[in-house]
Amino acid sequence: MPSLVTIERHIIEQQRQYPDATGTFTQILQDMALAAKIIAREARRAGLVNILGTAGSLNASGELQHKLDIFADQIIFKMNDHTGRLCVMASEEHDDILPIPEHFPCGRYALVFDPLDGSGNPDVNASIGTIFALFRKVSAGERGALADVLQSGRQIAAAGYIVYGPSTMMVYSTGQGVHGFTLDSSLGEFILSHENLKMPSAPRYYSTNQGNERYWTEGVRNFVGWLQAKDDPSRKPLDGRYMGALVADFHRILLKGGIYLYPGNLQNPAGKLRLIYECAPLAYLIEQAGGYASDGLGNILDIQPHTLHQRVPLFIGDRNLVEQAERFIQAHDAEWLTAYRALREPAVQ
Repeated sequence: MPSLVTIERHIIEQQRQYPDATGTFTQILQDMALAAKIIAREARRAGLVNILGTAGSLNASGELQHKLDIFADQIIFKMNDHTGRLCVMASEEHDDILPIPEHFPCGRYALVFDPLDGSGNPDVNASIGTIFALFRKVSAGERGALADVLQSGRQIAAAGYIVYGPSTMMVYSTGQGVHGFTLDSSLGEFILSHENLKMPSAPRYYSTNQGNERYWTEGVRNFVGWLQAKDDPSRKPLDGRYMGALVADFHRILLKGGIYLYPGNLQNPAGKLRLIYECAPLAYLIEQAGGYASDGLGNILDIQPHTLHQRVPLFIGDRNLVEQAERFIQAHDAEWLTAYRALREPAVQ
């Protein structure tokens, strides 16, 4: 009988590679796995309980919150607020950082998370996800501070995501490759199903919201046309797929190969996606898998965030395709580049 490797066993075995490891890191990842099981349970029951639809409130980015958004946000916070392993948290759903309550001890790590990506999808029984990353504490003092979450992607200590779909999968990396685990609901355990994931050498898909094409810059429009092989009918085009949930679209690109893009435009130079909660964690994972993530100017991991909800364009997946996107943008989109640089590097202006 083949050996079943649970996520707990896998994390512990990776921890053994570090003689000075305290186990704190391992326990945080296990806490996130438990949070994922609880959210997955509610997502499966979403059509049966009063948890679908909007909650009538707005998140920190001014977007309408869904009931499952709020539930996922609260579960992740409550799973981590009392353990003594974290010094601070930050969630896409909140304006400010989430301090650890004063009556609980603080730890050495900071957690950032998007509790529910694609939160409108459960209403139509489509996939959703959670994205998270861990940073090591850099601020002085016992309690955590804003500086602990305003770190570049290069400082990420671990990152991962969970996809809630036909099956629930948790994918994570601690800098030792990217590993995927599928939840066996009969056992209540995440079982190793995708070890040491690597980007496929032959890209198959491109994923973008084609409905926004009228707003795209010339460089982005030309690049997507190149993906569709409009310049050379003899070249095979990539197939288009778009789920409307970043996690689900990213997961397909990671497993099947290709590129995901959510560009900026002249009206909204920084695009829609958040650097800290979405783009940097996924950029960390894709680099571990042999891919690349860019904002059109350069590597997402090199961007130093200056606000908690900073937005950036995202081109992520196959390295050659992302670098080709950079070439199209830098050759054709001078006006957009000027506008975006002013947002990306305000201290330099």
